[in-house]
Amino acid sequence: MSDKKENANTNDGTEANAGTGSKSGGKGGLKVHWDDSDLATSYANVVNAAATQEEVTIFFGTNQTWNVRTENEMTIKLSERIILNPLAAKRLLLLLGGVLKDYERKYGTLDIKGGVKPGE
Repeated sequence: MSDKKENANTNDGTEANAGTGSKSGGKGGLKVHWDDSDLATSYANVVNAAATQEEVTIFFGTNQTWNVRTENEMTIKLSERIILNPLAAKRLLLLLGGVLKDYERKYGTLDIKGGVKPGE
């Protein structure tokens, strides 16, 4: 089933409210149609990135090691590689920063080493 999403393109080039419905662009904003007919969903609990002058590559994978405390190595099964130009990577940085700021406001501060700290 194909679901087409529509959203406003913000002035800084990032798309607002991706996948949440239709927004008017206001002041001549660009209306974006999200065509998810070929959308695939993957899960990742590990991410890494590398960059050259021309591109930023983000790797997504899943940790396959269940008992890290007793083993001396980890196995990460890489499943996706996304290559962005630097401008798109910077837009992603801003977009994720906003998403995580909202998340922490609702659910508590994220501690990279220990998960979520409720109430902070």
